[in-house]
Amino acid sequence: MTIRVVVADDQEIVRTGLSIMLNTQPGIEVVGEAPDGRAAVDLARRLRPDVCLFDIRMPGLDGIEATRQLAGPSVADPLAVVVITTFDLDEYVYAALRAGARGFLLKDAGTALLAQAVRAAADGDALIAPSITTRLLKAFADTAPAAAPPPQPIDPLTEREEEVLALVARGRTNAEIAAELFITLSTVKTHITSLMAKLGARNRVEIAIWAYETKRTGL
Repeated sequence: MTIRVVVADDQEIVRTGLSIMLNTQPGIEVVGEAPDGRAAVDLARRLRPDVCLFDIRMPGLDGIEATRQLAGPSVADPLAVVVITTFDLDEYVYAALRAGARGFLLKDAGTALLAQAVRAAADGDALIAPSITTRLLKAFADTAPAAAPPPQPIDPLTEREEEVLALVARGRTNAEIAAELFITLSTVKTHITSLMAKLGARNRVEIAIWAYETKRTGL
């Protein structure tokens, strides 16, 4: 099946470039472009794409609020949103993840990583490049504004779930977790599902954030 994508960036040259790169990839089609967050939300609600690729800094309605409106905790049928940003300058990635983004990219990401991010989000696998994901999640978890302590699990985590939790937080894919723990892929998926239920998390990014907030990464 073709993965349908909506791209939003206030810079036309960036927006066009992202669309061109994605359209060259097998099984990916950009079905809409928007120059700002408000237009992106309207377009995404109308087209219901498989993945939204949003810049954080946009006029009017920024990428964080656009993400919250499409994928936030109060959204009954959330869309998959990937945020694209400049790490050295942008301090809002953590807030975007909290708003419901499944993952993020740096703006200097190449075509291969961009396609990987879109396919991962479409598959519900939020972690993109492990080295980038781990570094950014840790940085923003460490520097995030003080907030209420993260909620405790509904039920205690098992020893194996703790191991899977730490590997998810380090950016490992399901296949890599299976290989590292010598378990099957289906078993990994079962543990991920159990972690989401126990932590009240909607996706892998929220699992990773919880692990960093509670210092359960094993790093």
